[in-house]
Amino acid sequence: MNLKRVLNVNGTTIMWDLPVVTDQTILANRPNVVLHEKGEKACLLNDIAILDDSNINTKETEKLSKYQDLENEVSRMWKGRTKIVPVIIGALGTITKGLDKNLRLLPYHVLAIELQRNTLINTAHIIGKVLG
Repeated sequence: MNLKRVLNVNGTTIMWDLPVVTDQTILANRPNVVLHEKGEKACLLNDIAILDDSNINTKETEKLSKYQDLENEVSRMWKGRTKIVPVIIGALGTITKGLDKNLRLLPYHVLAIELQRNTLINTAHIIGKVLG
């Protein structure tokens, strides 16, 4: 499977699973998706996690903290607004309070309920394989 890791769509550069090259060394420089809207001078650092339902709020806080230096450096380098957008879902469909707000920041239309549904289906699939 040959996936493109960088796409340019209508003035927006979308980078998937690539480190962001910065002037200063930033250890956490690889969010899942980077959306750089050049005309708007805006950048979204999107990181996604699906994990144990009891850890979702802790993980959201961790993602915001982890990418803070990258957010600051990208804002400085690209002279625009940068925002960290964590998308965290529990394996049984639990979502964080801020998920709907975070999803509205993204230029593509995704509903929390769709993410919950897909997560539950895939969790059931994994459990079915394990129990065989």
